[in-house]
Amino acid sequence: MKKKSILFAAPVLGLGLVTMGAMPAMAADAAGSYSTTLNEINNSGASGEVWIDVEGDMATVTVNASGLAAEFDGAAYPHVQHIHIGAEGTCPSMSADENGDGIISTTEGGPSYGEIGQTLSVGDADKTPAGALDLAAAPGGDTITYKETFQLSQATMDSLSGGTAVVVVHGLDPANQPEGATEPSDLVPELPLAATSPALCGALAMAPAGGVDTGVVTAAGFGATESQMGAVALGGSLLAALAAAGYFIGRRRTASDS
Repeated sequence: MKKKSILFAAPVLGLGLVTMGAMPAMAADAAGSYSTTLNEINNSGASGEVWIDVEGDMATVTVNASGLAAEFDGAAYPHVQHIHIGAEGTCPSMSADENGDGIISTTEGGPSYGEIGQTLSVGDADKTPAGALDLAAAPGGDTITYKETFQLSQATMDSLSGGTAVVVVHGLDPANQPEGATEPSDLVPELPLAATSPALCGALAMAPAGGVDTGVVTAAGFGATESQMGAVALGGSLLAALAAAGYFIGRRRTASDS
């Protein structure tokens, strides 16, 4: 029970470990459209784009991405994704790799992109930082086509209007990351480093008046499978996380024994 508590508590705390800078005394008006190009981190080979339209405290977030890690153990690889806030509002360069292992970990990238403001989960799953590691509610597979409308926190709106909001998509393929397959995660030692490290990053900026064409027609095609959504509805996020952890642990042990 103690190990399970560590497994599920540590990721959420770790992903949001960077303390936010002082926020404006007055609540910011974040109304408008924002966008960014998602660029690869850690040689993930992925790419993508994000658009966010804000009206009041409601936002419609669209993410299109491709080239991500596709699967593990015959299932779609879950890619947790977030709006990070309250730091420099930038994406880290390789100079952020402080220990020189060739991978920018989530915590090493934290000073650039900050803590989690919103979790970009699918359906009715938790969109707050508390849902940060809900694998069953994360888009899965090598391609993400995500569109959701939900309420923003004031901290996220302040970061958007202040130009310090960043979208980060996590999850590298351990098979393509030799160090990441055997080195333990900086957040959850039971998992390999690759499983929790960033794969895509983009700093959000105000889009031109009139918005942009996102290329996503409906909110239904957000990249989650029916089985993933069923797992969310049945409270299956814990089971999905345990399955992922077991697989990754097995992969790490196999790598170390070979």
